[in-house]
Amino acid sequence: MTKKQRALFIIEKLKEEYPQADCSLDYDQAWKLLVSVRLAAQCTDARVNVVVEKLYEKFPDVDALAQAPVEEIEKIVHPCGLGNSKARDISACMKVLRNEYGGKVPDDFDKLLALPGVGRKSANLIMGDVFGKPAIVTDTHCIRLVNRMGLVDGIKEPAKVEKELWKLIPPQEGSDFCHRLVNHGREICTARTRPHCDKCCLRDICKQVGV
Repeated sequence: MTKKQRALFIIEKLKEEYPQADCSLDYDQAWKLLVSVRLAAQCTDARVNVVVEKLYEKFPDVDALAQAPVEEIEKIVHPCGLGNSKARDISACMKVLRNEYGGKVPDDFDKLLALPGVGRKSANLIMGDVFGKPAIVTDTHCIRLVNRMGLVDGIKEPAKVEKELWKLIPPQEGSDFCHRLVNHGREICTARTRPHCDKCCLRDICKQVGV
């Protein structure tokens, strides 16, 4: 079985196991997903979902958040950790959206990447979830699982993992595939405990790669 064949097999198995492939960050507008994904660095999505409710109560749109003092943003987002740097990035990002894009989030990967606090993972998430374009989000779950599954060989750097996955994953499947990896990583192929291989829908193919 080639890596491409393995990838297609895994995609179908995960579709059966997790028919709903959704982002676990709550948002109803593109700019809110930008805020949430910045806050989610080294923080759980569940905590972010609670914190942003308070943030949006006080600053309900791009303009309000762009005008908000960084100190006020930091007070609210502090529970997510790294409050100062996250607040500064959010403030700067909202200013760019307001000043250069009329408060809208651009649907261009390079323009997203140029926004303050936005890296490849965040830009891919926006491209896939908001705009429905091909995307591969290489978060910690994705990197851990695709190494265990034998889709990449000992590669830990997110950009390099993304590059390898683009060779294997059909473009229209990338975004949902990565969401399903998150679900599988949280429920079965865990990081902090021993993986629940006995419950894994991929246990046969993982045995082929010695996992």
